[in-house]
Amino acid sequence: MQLPSAKRSGIVLLIILLLAAAPFVLRRDQQPDETAADTTAADCNATAPAGQLPPELRAEGSANAQGEGQPEVVQGVVSSGDTAAKILQEWLSSVDVHTMVTACEKVYSLARLRAGQPYTVVANASMGGIERFEYEIDNAQKLIVSKTDDSFAAVVEPIQYDVDVVRVEGVIESNLFQSVADAGESPTLAIRLADIFGWEVDFIRDIREGDSFTVLVEKRFRDGEFKGYGRVLAAIFTNQDQTHRAYLFHDDLGIPQYYNSEGASMRRSFLKAPLSFTRISSGYTMTRKHPIFSDVRPHQGVDYAAPTGTPVKAVGNAVVASAGWGNGYGNLIILRHANGYESYYGHLSGFARGVRKGATVKQGEVIGYVGATGWATGPHLDFRLKKDGKFINPTKNISPRSEPVARKLLPDFRRQMDAIRPYLDGEGDLATLDVQKLPNI
Repeated sequence: MQLPSAKRSGIVLLIILLLAAAPFVLRRDQQPDETAADTTAADCNATAPAGQLPPELRAEGSANAQGEGQPEVVQGVVSSGDTAAKILQEWLSSVDVHTMVTACEKVYSLARLRAGQPYTVVANASMGGIERFEYEIDNAQKLIVSKTDDSFAAVVEPIQYDVDVVRVEGVIESNLFQSVADAGESPTLAIRLADIFGWEVDFIRDIREGDSFTVLVEKRFRDGEFKGYGRVLAAIFTNQDQTHRAYLFHDDLGIPQYYNSEGASMRRSFLKAPLSFTRISSGYTMTRKHPIFSDVRPHQGVDYAAPTGTPVKAVGNAVVASAGWGNGYGNLIILRHANGYESYYGHLSGFARGVRKGATVKQGEVIGYVGATGWATGPHLDFRLKKDGKFINPTKNISPRSEPVARKLLPDFRRQMDAIRPYLDGEGDLATLDVQKLPNI
């Protein structure tokens, strides 16, 4: 039996439609093109900044990448103007940030975040935003804030480093900074040496070509990257054929100090100079032609030429007698020390924070900055020293030493010095030096 022509035409049309749809039906059963998918993901990662990627494409912490509830680790550096609220706004509400800030107050204020310091956020949505926040306060310690059930807990912990003890030595051809750099080390080490020997050597007037240094110092590393120096365990500085040795040892109060081979303190009542690595432009004299008034008058102090802004240090522990305008001295600080001494710091460009009449300052503390205020033809520090109301020559003042090693600790000091001396002198293998066996370092 033949179908009517109209029915035949309908069946033919149905077959044509089914054949046309077949590729699409088959494609649903095929596996996806993995190459195409990878290319798409790579393109997204290449064109969008990491912090702006949608959650499903984040490399760390997303449910797709690590499983539901896994933490996301975000590392960054504090920028100028950053606050805790700005850094954490992606994960915490303003109320939660306030709760965190309050929890931190007793150990470290989050208002003291400093530009350039690194931080880490361990975010976890299942814990209500973040699991942990870490902030490196300085090279020695970090703040760790952890989420609790209904608040935050904050502690300050030491930063863990891999520590190597190295022996660094050099001969001075022009200055200490350059010699330390020539030895492959940071200028920071030169400053550390100047701080240790600053009572014995005037690094402005006394340095000569051929002077030498040796230092036994800890170098700290994190993830194989050098992160600065730890303790200077011992050092030698030879200046004009006179050799000075210094050994680190904790005094009877547990405070680390440096002592010479006899157990005498390397510290004295006064520093040799109130600033480092400059030059003397005018010395102590009773007959100097004044650079402004052109007459001959006494100059009962020492002028240290240095760039504007160079830090000026207190030469000894003292109380600030005055800090203000001193006419020809310009900005002037006068410190009152024990035993009838006073020290003067003139022509300053400004004062350090907190330096005001009645304030207490410690030896070596920065109190101001070199300038050219008052009667000055260029940036320099006019430094003067009085004893019982009379100016004396600061470069000839004989300063008594601080307390030596306590008598009861002398045997411990000598044993420790004998243990470390061979390594300082280059006679011992540093691989065998166990600092943990030297309890007073």
